[in-house]
Amino acid sequence: MFSRARKTQILRFLQDASGASMVEFSIVAFFFLVLVSGVIDFSVGWFQWNSASKALQAGVRLAAVSDPVSSDLETLTGMESGANPGDPMPAFERVCRGDTASCSGGGAYNAAAMNTIVFGRGQSTCGTIGADLTPGMCDVFRRIRPENVIITYRHTGLGFAGRPGAAGRAGGPVPTITVELTGLTYDYAFLGGLMGFGPVTMPPMRITATGEDLATIAN
Repeated sequence: MFSRARKTQILRFLQDASGASMVEFSIVAFFFLVLVSGVIDFSVGWFQWNSASKALQAGVRLAAVSDPVSSDLETLTGMESGANPGDPMPAFERVCRGDTASCSGGGAYNAAAMNTIVFGRGQSTCGTIGADLTPGMCDVFRRIRPENVIITYRHTGLGFAGRPGAAGRAGGPVPTITVELTGLTYDYAFLGGLMGFGPVTMPPMRITATGEDLATIAN
């Protein structure tokens, strides 16, 4: 059993409120810091999402007036399988992936054409714009690289077999072009160190437009 003096000391210790304000401030300050950090990280993440969306818009526009990444579309006439000039264009689909440097459905992967869409015409790095002032995708969102891009060329009924192509080409397919971004991550600027949050993978995003001349000389 404790002595009376010992009991008095314990009672006084339990009733001592000195330092309580500091403890309360520390708790409130921690939660406030987490809140502010979360707002900042969310804002930065939203900005990056919007930047990636704008980069997609620039990329699909550039893809519509640039050499196709699937090289066979440069000379495809639609008459290869026996169609006559003016007949409906035979259906086709080409899916070109920057991460594997390959195209499915026919045609070889044209790395230079992919670089044109990602970096801009005549450019091989981000942050530089050529004489035609046409930005690439990574000029809008610097983290985009060819391995983050998937481009699909799909026939949706436009054009006809034997249609004259750009730059004297034998054929001119008019595909629907879908540009997709994948494999991008967001690293938390503050919550990563404060709360241990790891990188978050951005959901894939895509945008579609109608192909035009499919030639780099087009404007």
